[in-house]
Amino acid sequence: MESLKKNIILKTEQLSIGYQQKKDTQIVISDINLEIEKGKFIAVLGKNGIGKSTLLRTLSKVQKAISGGIFYQQKNLKEITEKELSTKLSLVLTERLPESQLTVYELVALGRQPYTNWIDKLSKKDIEKIDFAIHQTEINHLKNKRFYELSDGQLQRVLIARALAQDTEIIILDEPTAHLDLHHTIKIFSLLKKLVSETQKTIIISSHQVNLSIQLADEILLLKENNYHLGTPKELTKTNAFENLFSKDLVYFNNDLQQFIIKDI
Repeated sequence: MESLKKNIILKTEQLSIGYQQKKDTQIVISDINLEIEKGKFIAVLGKNGIGKSTLLRTLSKVQKAISGGIFYQQKNLKEITEKELSTKLSLVLTERLPESQLTVYELVALGRQPYTNWIDKLSKKDIEKIDFAIHQTEINHLKNKRFYELSDGQLQRVLIARALAQDTEIIILDEPTAHLDLHHTIKIFSLLKKLVSETQKTIIISSHQVNLSIQLADEILLLKENNYHLGTPKELTKTNAFENLFSKDLVYFNNDLQQFIIKDI
């Protein structure tokens, strides 16, 4: 009953993530029990190699879970076909796009593939969704450019527009600001925050931008060695969850400011 009241869109039960290498199983984090609400901006934080990308790839069925369950609106991920999943979840990974002559408009239009017919003809509804995504991400001035002509910041907005055109309730992004400067990083975070507010979609990102995530995310999933914390930035601050996230030789977490501060050197 509690889950229904919260409008839980994504849930995990005793989930263990990691890698299967021949006969060996490398578990990164085990017994993950999460409940993610609809219409939230969730930032997944943690040190390099802690398992952020592994978790997102597992949630999106790119790689298999070691054990446990993942549920989208109470349906087990194992029972969801790839086609059905593509109407529930859209994914933006850090891999480079293959070479092609696609324009920005055509690239965004690829987000409609789960819905188009066998000849990939765009319907009126498809065009409306594409135009809406282009408008929301403010890339109308780019739509006739070839995607390889874009800066990293522009391309990231285009990939977000493609995910938005796919019109899924959940969008997962793995390190969407990895190759961006501070200015474009803030713009992408602000865009994602705006999209959650205006579309009520659930957006989950992994990031190294800890301070920015604390400022803008609704909730933070903080990954540590064989442990994790999920809560609002204020809740995690109160429980000292950010303590020992990084070496205290260089930075420390200021509870009053809710920010990591560089120590005097």
